[in-house]
Amino acid sequence: MSKPPFPPRHPPAGRGVPGLAARALAAKAVAGVLGQDQALEDAFDDASLEARDLALARMIAGVSMRRYGTIGTLLEKLLAKGMPRKSGPLEAILITAAAQILFLDVPDRAAVDLAVRLARGDDRAQAFSGLANAVLRKISAGKEELLAAIPPEADTPSWLYKRWSAQYGEATAAAMAAAQRVEPSLDLTVKADAAGWAERLGGRLLPTGSVRLAHNGPIRALEGYEAGAWWVQDAAAALPARLLGDVAGRRVADLCAAPGGKTAQIAAAGATVTAVDRSAARLQRLGENLKRLDLKAEVVTADILAWKAEPFDAVILDAPCSATGTIRRHPDVAWSKSARDIGAVADLQRRMLGRMAGLVKPGGLLVYCTCSLEQEEGEAQIARFLEGNADFALEPVLPDDIGGIEGAITPGGMLRTLPSLLPDPDPVMAGMDGFFAARMRRKG
Repeated sequence: MSKPPFPPRHPPAGRGVPGLAARALAAKAVAGVLGQDQALEDAFDDASLEARDLALARMIAGVSMRRYGTIGTLLEKLLAKGMPRKSGPLEAILITAAAQILFLDVPDRAAVDLAVRLARGDDRAQAFSGLANAVLRKISAGKEELLAAIPPEADTPSWLYKRWSAQYGEATAAAMAAAQRVEPSLDLTVKADAAGWAERLGGRLLPTGSVRLAHNGPIRALEGYEAGAWWVQDAAAALPARLLGDVAGRRVADLCAAPGGKTAQIAAAGATVTAVDRSAARLQRLGENLKRLDLKAEVVTADILAWKAEPFDAVILDAPCSATGTIRRHPDVAWSKSARDIGAVADLQRRMLGRMAGLVKPGGLLVYCTCSLEQEEGEAQIARFLEGNADFALEPVLPDDIGGIEGAITPGGMLRTLPSLLPDPDPVMAGMDGFFAARMRRKG
């Protein structure tokens, strides 16, 4: 499908119509992903909508990207001549309207009407407002039959699905693709009394120690937020820091630390933490989170490839990666990445790992992790590192380290979580991000 430009050249027709501003923002967010390779979340940073409309825009945009493969396939079938050229934001408008009709509890009539209004409000799309009306009405009238003809893997880019099938097998690839079609729950890491907070918030305590909630409202409104009792962190993202073991009283470096979930875990466990990241803006947010949580860490803005420091008792590197393990929470990742990105980021990871060797004391630990499902960014990196660093040895991950999650430890003793792990009868309460982690100890 083409890459739709946005925003409209003219204000949407019917400005002030309830729900129109939310639809306009959702379409703008989707167009930013498809047309300018922007992160979906960036479209909402400076939005001036009321909280209710902002939440609706986020929901529409999120579902649009989570089910973009399905929606795109349907639009291709229904548009006999393809998406009209020079139609401005028409494609993004159709995608977001189809998402509402097919997957959200929104009246079909409202979704169609507001989409047509958006098209009429742009001088490039207005000539196609009748086409938009006809296509969306066809989707509304035949949604069940249309959806039944599309395979579940359609919402995973074909190049990525083929990789997963080759690496994990067809059945696992299909399970991961299915898990990523569902908007996930909210996971929290709690400073103390996780079981008590799970009961208080109406959630459940996972075997890994995270608290899981079926919640899609404002996070700040939850009990315990202002008091700094917990922070948002996917259950899988909370596991690598646990591989450090007892860090009380030890010096630990958290590299590529922002937004700071692992820094908070390590500080809460009693370590003296140095958090390093090259992004000053992201580190500012990390500092704000630590302040809310009443936790302390030394915060350093630096490129870790050039950063120098006295060796630490332990180092954790959450390396930049393709982020294919986070598609459940960031569905735009699936459509903004390509196979070329994996090779480029794997080279950066290799160089970063090479720098880590000198930052770990003899006898100390190095934990390497990525939120990627690609083995070039995980197992292959560790094999290469150990081959070139004879003074490091792999220290296998044990079931007790990760709450005994079945299937999360590789035959080689490394952590590999998949979106299809932690099954549950309620799909919203199932799954976790795809993460890789390996623990190595420096000899001596």
